[in-house]
Amino acid sequence: MKVYIVGKGAVGTYLGDLLRSQTTEVVYAPRALEDVVPVEAELAIVAVKSYDTEGAIETLRRAFGSNPAATILCPQNGVGNEEKLAAVFGPDAIVSSALTVPVERTRNGSMIPSNAGGIALAPVGNLAHNWLVAAFGESKIPVKVSADYRALKWSKLSLNMVANASCAILNVLPERLVHLDHMFSLEMRAMRECRAVMNALGLGSVDLPGYSVRALQGVISLPTPVARMILASRIAGARGRKPPSLLLDLRLAKGQTEVDVLNGAVAAAGESAGIPTPVNAAFWRVLSDIAHMPQLWAKYRERPQALLAEVDAEERRALDLHARA
Repeated sequence: MKVYIVGKGAVGTYLGDLLRSQTTEVVYAPRALEDVVPVEAELAIVAVKSYDTEGAIETLRRAFGSNPAATILCPQNGVGNEEKLAAVFGPDAIVSSALTVPVERTRNGSMIPSNAGGIALAPVGNLAHNWLVAAFGESKIPVKVSADYRALKWSKLSLNMVANASCAILNVLPERLVHLDHMFSLEMRAMRECRAVMNALGLGSVDLPGYSVRALQGVISLPTPVARMILASRIAGARGRKPPSLLLDLRLAKGQTEVDVLNGAVAAAGESAGIPTPVNAAFWRVLSDIAHMPQLWAKYRERPQALLAEVDAEERRALDLHARA
């Protein structure tokens, strides 16, 4: 089997190392589109950030054409990437994926994966792709199969958003965030907004390898002080001093982050469904502004009150719009 991977970051490298064997060849796409040549492969993996999905699609089109024989695996964070891929290559070619193995890249470029977690797979179209389940099973990673790819990706989103956008905006690590009373309350509200949107979309929670999303949804249904007692130590212990993905993007000054497909997706879906999502909308707007204008970050660094004020302003805007309607 040949595997063609677009993206050689932590996820792409980890999956390539995981699948490489005596019978499996792994090839990475070149970074420059003009260097891409036609290839034949059974599996393609899109392992780029969500804001690079369009570029990955062009790479795949040049490598495989518009009607590829390869199955295309999408382990990206957030929602909406599968739909972009399916619009070009057809839904039957796409398999959605949620990777829950924490992977860190060392200074010398090597990958250090955790022993926890696994991978969840769900077909986007009508093809089951059972051979792909078997291929990952041979690699000894825990594999879970889900029938509903949208529920799978929204469940992963509900994990990705925890102590992510707020940490990035305030420039603090999760272990500090959980000790900021008002900010932890905002985290609870953001997660409850996500759950309300999932309910409105008719999407149930899907437990992922190593993570009980249904248990998380149950905890956030409790009164905030009780939820905090249960979650604060877990968040600090699991992520602690590890900068979340959105904070890393801001620190690298990339000019863009994945907040659009995380908090932004919750806010956009909430607006369409008539579900108020002021916390996610504020996180989305503020973080997007900081990414495009880094000088704005000084307004929010270590200043929870500034972020709380933005949430209040978002609530007032929503009330004004509702009154005008």
